[in-house]
Amino acid sequence: MEQGGTRRCGALGRPDGSVHWRVWAPRAGKVDLVLIDSDRRRRLPMEAEARGFFRRTEAAVQEGQRYAYRLVDGPERPDPCSLWQPDGVHRPSAVLFPERFHWSDAAWVAPQREELVFYELHVGAFTPEGTFDAIIPRLAALRDLGVTAIELMPVAQFPGARNWGYDGVHLFAPQNSYGGPHGLARLVDACHTHGLAVFLDVVYNHFGPEGNYAGEFAPYFSDRYLTPWGPAFNYDGRASDPVRDFVLDNVRLWIEDYHFDGLRLDAVHAMYDGRPVHILREIKETADAAAARRGRCAVVIAESHLNDVRMLLPPERGGHGLDAEWLDDFQLQVHAHLTGERHGKYVDFGRPNDYGRLLEHTFILDGIYSEYRGRCWGAPADGLPGDRFVGSVQTHDQVGNRAFGERLGALVGSAARRLATSLLLLAAHLPLLFMGEEYGEENPFLFFCSFEDRQLIDNVRKGRQRDYGFAAGVRVPDPQDAATFAASKLSWSWPGGSARAGMRRLVQDLLAARRWPALRDYTRRTARLLPDENTAAVLHLVRGATDPEADAALHAYFNLTAQPQPLTGTDGVLLFTSEATRYGGDRADAAAPTELRPYECVVFGPAAWGSPPFPSC
Repeated sequence: MEQGGTRRCGALGRPDGSVHWRVWAPRAGKVDLVLIDSDRRRRLPMEAEARGFFRRTEAAVQEGQRYAYRLVDGPERPDPCSLWQPDGVHRPSAVLFPERFHWSDAAWVAPQREELVFYELHVGAFTPEGTFDAIIPRLAALRDLGVTAIELMPVAQFPGARNWGYDGVHLFAPQNSYGGPHGLARLVDACHTHGLAVFLDVVYNHFGPEGNYAGEFAPYFSDRYLTPWGPAFNYDGRASDPVRDFVLDNVRLWIEDYHFDGLRLDAVHAMYDGRPVHILREIKETADAAAARRGRCAVVIAESHLNDVRMLLPPERGGHGLDAEWLDDFQLQVHAHLTGERHGKYVDFGRPNDYGRLLEHTFILDGIYSEYRGRCWGAPADGLPGDRFVGSVQTHDQVGNRAFGERLGALVGSAARRLATSLLLLAAHLPLLFMGEEYGEENPFLFFCSFEDRQLIDNVRKGRQRDYGFAAGVRVPDPQDAATFAASKLSWSWPGGSARAGMRRLVQDLLAARRWPALRDYTRRTARLLPDENTAAVLHLVRGATDPEADAALHAYFNLTAQPQPLTGTDGVLLFTSEATRYGGDRADAAAPTELRPYECVVFGPAAWGSPPFPSC
């Protein structure tokens, strides 16, 4: 359980200017601390503690001091709890004093959970420079768009300078090529200055394959569980207490020392833990306590493929108490329906008549049979409100795990893309946009890396070709090639009058519309298919009331087909159409339509809702 605000291992600064080193290394009979100054090395024996810990204190240590450990008389190894790897994953660690970061966000008040609009970005591909500092000039544009929170893909130190981030091996050390710990602190502070919350994607299910020396120190990895990416963390076996402490200290670092507003936990279904109090519950409790020490709250979001709301239920109801979880069913349904793809997970999705279940009840796979998994999957959402779920149309995962990293705009027409965005931003959940999605970026987002181990490089190349090249029938882009990374960078451009400008305006208007009372109500919603579930040509979504006649209700109609569809019996005044000329469509008439154009979305509601900042049609 939460133990307070002090890390238990690593290079720990003291008020008197000394540094106390502590490392967990039960697999070593002895450990030496090596202090490195240019070519001079001082090898200092560490004192053994109980349960495999070793310690050493040195006076008058400067920030940036390089150091390493030698286990018995082996090679120098970086600190598993290193806060700073200025020279990469294989080189010595450096002393960092997070308490000396300069902050200007004392008055920061984060948005409430129901106000969150996420913008997922990859630090390296978001700007030409690929650094934390280079993001800062773009924050105002994101705020003006209507985004309220940026979500950084993982920044824990990985091999080389190019990687998605899920191969991190120094979980406490922000990537050196992005600007390291000081650059990250500046970015978080700037986000708060611009009125944006900041979330960090963290990986607590596995370590990356290169530069991973933790196993030489201690049993960080389970001998019982495997993930698709390597050995799982040892959360419940022998000597698992320090492993749990390691992860909880990491949570505390991001929330307390770096001022993050919350965390996104990668693939929690691969975090195996059979102990009475699950590690997910302890992560949430630790994040809450760390935030409370700064007078704030923390939001912890899970990526889970299980469709299991025990992630979200409070402990007294048998749950882990997390704040929200990614809603994979939304992305899978929209993508499969609009593209017609049915390979892999998409085989269970894409039927138009499933939209009613998705929009009204959250999960499609809510205990029904999954062809992809060959068994029943998931469970009902237990009546939880929509702001406990994060929906998306595109993410790094769904775009990048394709042979050629195509975004949705490369697979469907402009009207269908506007429909997908309208579904995302009008549905009763928290929306997430993937960088560039807001203006229809054409550049792909490919899988890229910059490993140094030749055998690993070869294995990754073969694996990508095996997994993604077969269906394409051609060779997939080489993930190790710098050109693959360069091709994935944003163009960050939406010239006036262009289709990109129209798409961005649509996103901006719909995000402004989320201030309407009906769209702030995540509980009351109904969804039905017209003319009926068997034909399912039009989806009618009602937000803000269960009674379709209620004055405060929003009525959204989505043409799910590529053919015109009749529209009758609407309520309220026309507030929005995705086919308006301002968005790149060709509907210039502000009168309420009697026919929906292919893939058109229209919204009706009280006339007062059409006033600025949301323009009426």
